[in-house]
Amino acid sequence: MKSHRRGIQIIVLLVLIVLAGTVGYHVIEGWSWFDSLYMTVITLATVGYGETHPLSTPGRVFTIFLIMGGMGIILYGVSEVTQFLLRGGIGGILRRRKMERLIRESAQHYILCGVGKNGHYVLEELLKTKRPIVVVERDQAKVAELQEREIPAIHGDASDDAVLRAAGIEKAAGLVTTLPEDKDNLFVVITARGLNPNLRIIAKLDDVRVREKFVRSGADSAISASYIGGLRMASELVRPKTTSFLDQMLRDDSGLRVDEVNIGASSPHINKKLRDCDVIASSGVVLVSMKRNGGGFQFNPPGEMVLQQGDALIVIGTPEQVEGLRSLI
Repeated sequence: MKSHRRGIQIIVLLVLIVLAGTVGYHVIEGWSWFDSLYMTVITLATVGYGETHPLSTPGRVFTIFLIMGGMGIILYGVSEVTQFLLRGGIGGILRRRKMERLIRESAQHYILCGVGKNGHYVLEELLKTKRPIVVVERDQAKVAELQEREIPAIHGDASDDAVLRAAGIEKAAGLVTTLPEDKDNLFVVITARGLNPNLRIIAKLDDVRVREKFVRSGADSAISASYIGGLRMASELVRPKTTSFLDQMLRDDSGLRVDEVNIGASSPHINKKLRDCDVIASSGVVLVSMKRNGGGFQFNPPGEMVLQQGDALIVIGTPEQVEGLRSLI
């Protein structure tokens, strides 16, 4: 926006100096409007064509000031253009257009609203697990930084319908909002649920007493960072080795993840027994649990269990292994 305003300022100054020169020659020398305009242009352009008509002494004095003023404006414009190029202006425009195209083509992606203290870790985990993501952020500097990393990002207020539509909310698989204030996250939840009734929405909250309000407003889950932090500290106290193992899975870039693989309607493994699904073993993941569609979890499911549409396999593996199984099953 600043570069646009400066560009407009430069154009306005150039128009004003041309008008001043044209009027000056017309008044001082009595030339026609066209001859006055022509003399002004060749004077500012310093092309050296010579005087249109012989100049009087007042005309020459006026020409001196016209050259000084005009060259000052021209040099200012050149310096602004140079700075624009050095700041990556053209590259920034091309990068933004690329981001807009990526967002338009996105489907079944995840929208992250706010890259603050919590949002930063959400972003990094989604990137590590190779989830498609679009970020909505109010801070223009953060948006530019994300775009530098080739991460699709939009500058705007996540509670604005138009902004969420620009992020592709109608085609998104899920949304997580991590704005600093509970009321802001609540507005995002309400807006997002109205735009996409099938969206999975996760919200950050600080006051656990308002959790039910978030759920009633459309959030599938509302997470308190303080509550999770307290549980984590208790776990570190009583089961440090287990906590370290789980923590390593989250922190190691190339390490393991606990993830889920859903059985879709087009899966060729529907009505097959688990022991007959060789793709699970060949993928390299470890099957630890299974959740029936509409039912509970079955820890270490037996091989006799038959897969059904809507079931979810809870597995441990690298992001690549899990994605490989997901594509096969």
